Amino acid sequence: NKNFHDAKNLHTPASLAAEFKVHPKTVSRWADAGHVRYIKTPSGQRRIHMTPEELSEYLEPKQNNKEK
Repeated sequence: NKNFHDAKNLHTPASLAAEFKVHPKTVSRWADAGHVRYIKTPSGQRRIHMTPEELSEYLEPKQNNKEK
C-alpha cells in the first residue's frame, strides 16, 4: 500500500503520545495490541501509521470526553 509508507502519515510513538496526551509507552502498547498500524524501521524503531483523518477520528472522542 503506497499510502502506508508515506512519510507524512508515519509518526513516532512520542509524537502521537503528545497528541493523545498519553505516555509514549501507551502508544507502543496500542501498536502491540493491534489497535494502530505500524512499521519498524531497520534500526527497530516503531513508526505508527495514521492519516490525518484517522488521527482526527481517534482524537475526537478523547476531546469530547474532556469537555464533559
